Amino acid sequence: NKVCVCVFSVRGSDGTSLLSGPPHCEQHSTFQRDPLRSRWFTFSRDGTLFGWCNGRYISSRIRAPTTLMDFSPLNNILVTWQPYSNTIANKLHMQKVSDFALSPGGQPSKVAVYVPGSKGAPSFVRLYQYPVLGGPTAALANKSFFKADRVSLQWNKKASAVLVTASTEVDKTGASYYGEQTLHYIAVNGETALVQLSKNGPIYDVAWSPYSAEFCVVYGFMPAKATIFNLKCDPVFDFGTGPRNAAYYSPQGHILVLAGFGNLRGQMEVWDVKKYKQVSKPQAPDATHFSWCPDGEHVVTATCSPRLRVCNGYKIWHYTGSVLHKWDVADGSELWEVLWQPFPEGIFTERTVKYQAAPSELGSTQAAPTQAYRPPALRHLPATPSAKLHEEEPPQSMRPGVSGEKSLSKTALKNQRKREAKKAAKQESKSEPEPPSDLTPVTNSQSELTSGDPETDKKIKNLKKKLKAIEELKDQQASGKVLQKNQVMPCVNPPTVQCTVAFRPHADSL
Repeated sequence: NKVCVCVFSVRGSDGTSLLSGPPHCEQHSTFQRDPLRSRWFTFSRDGTLFGWCNGRYISSRIRAPTTLMDFSPLNNILVTWQPYSNTIANKLHMQKVSDFALSPGGQPSKVAVYVPGSKGAPSFVRLYQYPVLGGPTAALANKSFFKADRVSLQWNKKASAVLVTASTEVDKTGASYYGEQTLHYIAVNGETALVQLSKNGPIYDVAWSPYSAEFCVVYGFMPAKATIFNLKCDPVFDFGTGPRNAAYYSPQGHILVLAGFGNLRGQMEVWDVKKYKQVSKPQAPDATHFSWCPDGEHVVTATCSPRLRVCNGYKIWHYTGSVLHKWDVADGSELWEVLWQPFPEGIFTERTVKYQAAPSELGSTQAAPTQAYRPPALRHLPATPSAKLHEEEPPQSMRPGVSGEKSLSKTALKNQRKREAKKAAKQESKSEPEPPSDLTPVTNSQSELTSGDPETDKKIKNLKKKLKAIEELKDQQASGKVLQKNQVMPCVNPPTVQCTVAFRPHADSL
C-alpha cells in the first residue's frame, strides 16, 4: 500500500515554505523555500498542485499584480482575481438580495439566498437548484423569520440542508452587548425548523458533521454550552458547560474538538463522537488558528499576525494532546498563515480512537485544574468549598432511553434534583430524631404586641418612626453636627396626639 505523507505550507514575513510530516516535520524535498513575501497561496482540491503569489514571478497570461488565485475542481484551470468581465449565463431575479451561499460538491448546484425584512415584513432565506431560478414554484424551500440584521449560511457536505444563523446588532432586551442570535434549519426537501437552544446568550459557532447527519452548536453566556443535534433538530448529546467558543469536526467525523480561543485561554476538549467520551484536554494559549490535518490524527494551532504580532509560531499536535512539532518565528519576523495540503476523499480512512497520549519529545500541555484564589494569609489553612459564580452542568446524553433515563429539559432536570434532595433530607430527619423541647419558640408575629385594631397599629408604627428620627437627630447634634433650622426649631402649636392602646398579653408571657 502506498503511504501518503501530509504536506504543510507556511507563509510569513520570511517567505513561503513547504514541510512534510507529521509526526516528523522537515522541509519538503521537492520545494525550495521562496524568500519573497507572498500575498496568497493555495492548494488544488486534490492537493496535487500548489500556487502562490509573490508579486514578482507571474505567467505572461496573468495580469500583475496578482493578489488572489485558485484552482478549478478538475485542476485544469487557474483562476486569478481581476475586474468582472464574463457574460451572464443565468440570473436570479430577486430584489434586495444581501447574501448568498453556493452548495458544495458536484452537480446539480444549489444556492441559498437571503433577503432582509423591511417595513414590518420578515426576512427570509430561499433555496434554489440551478438552472431553475425563476417562477413561483422554483424555490426548493423557504424560511421566514424576524430579528435578523445579517445571516450566516452554512451548507452541509451533501448539500441537503442549510443552517442559518440570524443576528441582530442590538439586543432589545438588554441581556447582551452583542445583539441576539437565532439558528434556523432549512432542507432542500422543504423541511424547516427553529433550533431550540437550552441556554440564553450568543451563538459562538455552528459546525456540520462531515456525515451531514448532525451538527454541533456552541452557545450561551459563559460558561458556554455545546450540543449536538440531529436532522430533526432534536438534541442528541449535551457536552455541558465550559470555556469554549468554537467546534471543529475531524475530516472523518469521528472526533470533535471544542475550543476556547480569542479572549479565552485556548483550552481544547477532544471528544470521541461515537462513544461521547473525552479523549484529552490540551491547552494552546494565544492561538488564532486551528485546523485538522486530512489524516484525522493531527491538528495545527498557530498564532498569526496581524491578529497578534507577538509570540508568532505554530504547533502540530496529536489529538491525544501530545505536541509533535513546534516552531517560533525569529524576533522581528511574523507568521501570516499556515495551510494543510488537501487530499481526495477516501485517501485517509477512519482509525480507531486512542486515549493514551502519543509519544513525543515535547510532551503535552494538558490544562491544569483551576482553583479559586486564596489570600496568602489563608493558604496555610485547609481548603474549604467556595461559592461558584456559575453553576456547572455536566455532559449528558439527550437520547431517550439511554442509561435508563428519559430526555429531560433543563427545568425538569432541576426539579428532579430538588425532589431528590428533599427526599434525602426527609430520610435523614427520620433516622436522626431531635430531642423534644419543653420550650416553644416564639415567632415574630407572637413577639410583637398588637392592639387588635389595624388603624391604631398603623398610628403606633408611624409614631415609632418619628421618635426614632428624633433620636437620630439628637445623636447627630451631640456628635457636633450642625442641624438645619427646621430640625431644631420648636413647634409653636404642637399637635396633640391622643391614642388609647389596649394590649392583649399572650399566653406565653403570663
